[in-house]
Amino acid sequence: MIVFKNILIILWRIWFYLVMMLPILILLPVLLILLSRAQWYPYFFKIARGWAAVVLYCCGFFPKINTEEKIDKKQSYMFVANHTSMLDILMMFYGINNPFVFVAKYELSKVLVFGWVYKSACILVDRKNRQSKKEVFTQAQNRLNNGTSICIFPEGGVPDDLNLILDTFKDGAFRLAIDHQIPIVPITFLDNKKHFSFNFLSGSPGILNMHIHAKIETKGLGQDARGELRNHTRTIILQKLQESN
Repeated sequence: MIVFKNILIILWRIWFYLVMMLPILILLPVLLILLSRAQWYPYFFKIARGWAAVVLYCCGFFPKINTEEKIDKKQSYMFVANHTSMLDILMMFYGINNPFVFVAKYELSKVLVFGWVYKSACILVDRKNRQSKKEVFTQAQNRLNNGTSICIFPEGGVPDDLNLILDTFKDGAFRLAIDHQIPIVPITFLDNKKHFSFNFLSGSPGILNMHIHAKIETKGLGQDARGELRNHTRTIILQKLQESN
């Protein structure tokens, strides 16, 4: 029985990766054209949102979005969320209307085909390279000047311990938010790890709850408030995760 269940999970996961990759392959020329100019990014973002919806529903996932406060379409934000699953990226595109870019690790740009789009659509950071970290701030400034929001998973990656509810947060997102005086919007993914963790022989279709918390203002704050802001944001997300367990 366990063997049969594992076979079904493997087939389902293969289906997930196929559904995720095929639209990218088919639309690759269009995507690269739209990513070639900053002013065309909103059109790319609309396609990305549609892509996310197709992948989620075709694989048996049913997103449920709960929002505490309306997000202003004319405002740039710093979106921060817990990160435990590939579904986190899909759910961000699905649940947020405001065009945003991810600040993400450089290593994923090496993935075949997907990496080409990833490299053009994200602000990449090599955490082992100090210069790369500095360049993130310059690129973020350019994106924000074009009215694009930023999304960062402040844990800095997926924790090795799958039983860990929420890892410690790094400072980058909060430093950027204070520098640019933009609000922080904490986001909690409540079910992504349960339904599609990085353990290959696990997961199942189901409802994916995404909770978008009220924004946290940064106007008037200096970098001396960064630690308190980071801890406050982490506490909001952690408490929501603990409530759902």
